[in-house]
Amino acid sequence: MISPATLHRWAFALLFAAIAAAIVFMRMLPTFGTAGGWPPPDLIVLLGFAWVAQRSDFVPVLLFAALLLIADLLFLRPPGVASGLAVIGLEAMRSRAALFRERGFVVEWITVALILTLMLVAERLLLAVFFVAQPGFGLMAIGLIVNILAYPLVAALSYWGFRVRRLAPGEHAAEARLV
Repeated sequence: MISPATLHRWAFALLFAAIAAAIVFMRMLPTFGTAGGWPPPDLIVLLGFAWVAQRSDFVPVLLFAALLLIADLLFLRPPGVASGLAVIGLEAMRSRAALFRERGFVVEWITVALILTLMLVAERLLLAVFFVAQPGFGLMAIGLIVNILAYPLVAALSYWGFRVRRLAPGEHAAEARLV
């Protein structure tokens, strides 16, 4: 029989996959009008970062990588480059999850901004090494700013809308006994 804690974790993993599928579906719809506006935030990456900062066990790394790779293929981006860097960023967030519990949201937001910036620089360098055509740096910088500004909204939606919350000190021991 499956334990309630494991079932809870897998339910949130499936919810994450369903939300990611809805995001991809909405971005593929021709509802945004003409091209040339502000780039939309990368909601799958931001949602993954927000969930890992709260509960690192809710987003399995293989699921995150598969969803981003599928998004790369559907959006005709170089497959594996941005998704691989996002997986590295997600694992960096996962390793700092305890720090966010102690320090608060501002440290989490600064860390996300730093990781997103490093991801952008690494992607630009990696694509330049292999002579892959890239969008202009200004457009990528605007996309970075949009992602950084959208993170608090995604984190708030995760916390209040989807109820992704950190475990209280007493809950951690109780959940460990259920596993």
